[in-house]
Amino acid sequence: MKYIGAHVSASGGVENAPINASEIGAKAFALFTKNQRQWVSKPLTDESIDQFKENCEKYGFSSKHILPHDSYLINLGHPEEEALAKSRKAFLDEMQRCEQLGLQLLNFHPGSHLKKIDTEACLNRIAESINIALDQTKGVTAVIENTAGQGTNLGFEFSHLRHIIDRVEDKSRVGVCIDTCHTFTAGYDLVNKYDEVFDDFEKEVGFKYLRGIHLNDSKKELGSKVDRHDSIGKGFIGKDFFVKMMNDSRFDDMPIILETPDDTIWAEEIKWLYDIQK
Repeated sequence: MKYIGAHVSASGGVENAPINASEIGAKAFALFTKNQRQWVSKPLTDESIDQFKENCEKYGFSSKHILPHDSYLINLGHPEEEALAKSRKAFLDEMQRCEQLGLQLLNFHPGSHLKKIDTEACLNRIAESINIALDQTKGVTAVIENTAGQGTNLGFEFSHLRHIIDRVEDKSRVGVCIDTCHTFTAGYDLVNKYDEVFDDFEKEVGFKYLRGIHLNDSKKELGSKVDRHDSIGKGFIGKDFFVKMMNDSRFDDMPIILETPDDTIWAEEIKWLYDIQK
């Protein structure tokens, strides 16, 4: 069974996210547990935590189908020690917020070398950052999102994800989120080589590590390494791919999250994705 939703607003408090998700017909959702553009936010209140859990239960959302996203400011592979320490502290806070909310997953972009260290050194730093956070938390899986490869961002090759996972000490608490737009613009031809791409993913990473999907079409061409999401069926990926994916059992029982740009049609997109399942 597919669990499809979107990255919904948590404006006014995290407890509002499950309400917003239910209003668009979602069976899964993503959220920010704090302001994603600030390093430090107020701690979650007991009232917000309790209401969040109550609303998840009320609207039928399981924690394994909720995929919170960390702050965009965090760079777990930062080449400079002071900035790396700041990112690690912020990431730990994000993990602890998920712990408080009873969530099992935290999605994050792996990191960037900023042209100051080589790829391997940066990937090693990312793995070390994950280990530090896992050592100080319980029950939350660190979910690495593949990237488009824009700028100096790493994680655009499946081999990058494998490199990080190999160096994470607790393999039971590390996973991967595939973003379809990122995968396509990183150079993996989801349109013409669907089976080949996912065979490659199985070989390099393994579906056993897959914890979620960001489902997006792309405004940019294959291999462009530009991260620009488009609405489902309106970009260079096109509807045929999404029909295949929605009927592929390898993507059952995990959060499938829309980050498409027009939130006014999320309900329509979700309905269409459910309707195309055979």
